[in-house]
Amino acid sequence: MNNPDSPGFLIPDAEELKTLANMPMPFGKYKGVLLIDLPEPYVVWFKRQGFPGGKLGRLLETLYEIKVNGLEKLIRPLRSNSSS
Repeated sequence: MNNPDSPGFLIPDAEELKTLANMPMPFGKYKGVLLIDLPEPYVVWFKRQGFPGGKLGRLLETLYEIKVNGLEKLIRPLRSNSSS
């Protein structure tokens, strides 16, 4: 899953992107909000403070890259209920 041109960057797989589109934030100010719907400043704050460990941290790090590059519209159709 590593991109050989950027050793620290992980390329997310399709299942991880589906999870990103459907998983609610488990804690904090935005508890219950789907990760893809988190405001960009909140995700940037995590980038500055440090992402949590484990799966959530990997998802938030991926989300950061998606949001700063304006790619949310590509992820939203992966929602289980993609009516939005």
